[in-house]
Amino acid sequence: MAQIFALLLMLSSLAGLWILLTRKSRRTRWAALLGTFAVWALLLVGAQAVGVPPDRMFSFLSAFLIIAGIYAVLTLGLNIQWGYTGLFNIGVAGFFGVGAYVSTILVQDPAKMAVGAGLEGFFATYFNQPFLVGFVAAMVASGLTALIVGFATLRLRADYLAIATIGIAEILRLIATNERGLTEGNRGIPNIPQPLHECIVIPLQESPPCRLLGIEIPRFLEPAQYNWFYLVLVLGVIFVAFLALERIARSPWGRSLRAIREDEDAALALGKNTFRFKMQAFVVGAVIMGAAGSLWAHFVKFVDPQIFDAISRTFLVWVMLIVGGTGNNRGAILGAFIMWGIWSGTNFLNDVLPPTLETPIGRIDVAAQLFGPLRIMAIVIILELILLFRPRGLLGEERVTSTMIEPSAVPAKPKAEPASD
Repeated sequence: MAQIFALLLMLSSLAGLWILLTRKSRRTRWAALLGTFAVWALLLVGAQAVGVPPDRMFSFLSAFLIIAGIYAVLTLGLNIQWGYTGLFNIGVAGFFGVGAYVSTILVQDPAKMAVGAGLEGFFATYFNQPFLVGFVAAMVASGLTALIVGFATLRLRADYLAIATIGIAEILRLIATNERGLTEGNRGIPNIPQPLHECIVIPLQESPPCRLLGIEIPRFLEPAQYNWFYLVLVLGVIFVAFLALERIARSPWGRSLRAIREDEDAALALGKNTFRFKMQAFVVGAVIMGAAGSLWAHFVKFVDPQIFDAISRTFLVWVMLIVGGTGNNRGAILGAFIMWGIWSGTNFLNDVLPPTLETPIGRIDVAAQLFGPLRIMAIVIILELILLFRPRGLLGEERVTSTMIEPSAVPAKPKAEPASD
């Protein structure tokens, strides 16, 4: 029940945010703001009425926001590849997984691999470095992977590029599965350290003080409150990535990317080195995806080859970008939060569906055999509705991206003349 109220709280916030971003009328914006506050008050009162403690609701909300924020970072990386440059990358999961594994291997403490009899970390080698080292290395490794992949694939176009990138992601998954001396294989890597957790979280037992750069750091957070600190970290990464991509979109380099997306042959005829521009966009997008992979690994504290899952790491990210608005960074973030809310909301299907169903072909275990297909069907239906009624997404791409042009100076698109008799 706490999860339902937290999810409703988040979705109402996103609905209000969408109205604020898409409506120009001041009256409408004020109405959306006041309506959102009213919904929050009703949900909090309703939660108290049914006996849901606020701390449980906000605990679920913090975890939801963290995961949605990580997906927002991932969607921003895809936006510069597809939204700006038109690169049909279906290997998002590959760069995401590379970032997760590289950060984990560099940051993991070998002592934390002794999780039980027979499960000691005797395969891989770990380096016990600070989180910042692993985070930066994750971005560098994903960027270098994109550089290597780009030389082999970026001369392909459209569906050929898509086939090549999804093949690369599958190769990376197989490497993570079989190279046990590097990744622990299917067993995975547990107990991944979280940034500053041992320095700011009050321990259950007495422990020596934590020092960072020779300065003692006071511990001030309860274990249940650490997620809020991690949420601030994720929001900081979103903020930096968003500002960087907004500057890119409004720069001559960003406008060159859009020109390549619209007509690569015309851009080439005007003297643009289209391969270089595509390579740069591909690498920048992969760097952002690697950052998202690092954040994911250190939040869930476990990584295994399932992190390369194409459904939740590629298909869902594409849906987030299309729903929010291709070529719009605000839309990419909004789409990530909305679609993760819907994806999370489908978890409650298990509470309303019967455990088993008797069918002419036999008994079906709903949780094991129907839950996954029903979740995908819900996402696909939403995607189809967006493509039918808002093909540009909830926000859509901005018509003007140059800082030298006033939006009012751009003529509106002429309306179609009615057909004469």
